[in-house]
Amino acid sequence: MGDSFYKDGLCFQCQKCSFCCGHSPGFVYLSERDLLELCRYKKMSVREFVRVYCRWADWYYGTQVLALKEQKNYDCILWENGCSCYPARPVQCAAWPFWSWIVESKESWEECGKECPGIGKGKLFTFDEIEKNRIAYEENKPLHREEVEKLIEQEENLSSGTIV
Repeated sequence: MGDSFYKDGLCFQCQKCSFCCGHSPGFVYLSERDLLELCRYKKMSVREFVRVYCRWADWYYGTQVLALKEQKNYDCILWENGCSCYPARPVQCAAWPFWSWIVESKESWEECGKECPGIGKGKLFTFDEIEKNRIAYEENKPLHREEVEKLIEQEENLSSGTIV
């Protein structure tokens, strides 16, 4: 990536338009880190957070992974004139717009910029900052149903004092 089109950095400043948070169907996949951070922020158990805010999304090979629900207009369930959980937002959200496929080429960056008014504005993100976000996005793996069930079981065992 040393000769990347963003070697001198890219500008981005969120305009709170909710383009990346809604308007069309999509998925905000939750990793274990994401789920636990959101539970802490909302002061909810894993079981309760999943029940209120999550859905199962079909994934590869017939499996399902955890994702946030959407409102009727396709906005993220956490969107309320801005992210209601911004300090604990999922890695997928925090890494926007430095997702792998967006920073893959100048053309894909500019194409995304046609719909995201924050692209090309505001703070200059350095190559290293962009890479950190790109890698975080790539490495953030969604939780499969079995993993969520195990987290719920562990949490409930801890609260009841049961040793597993």
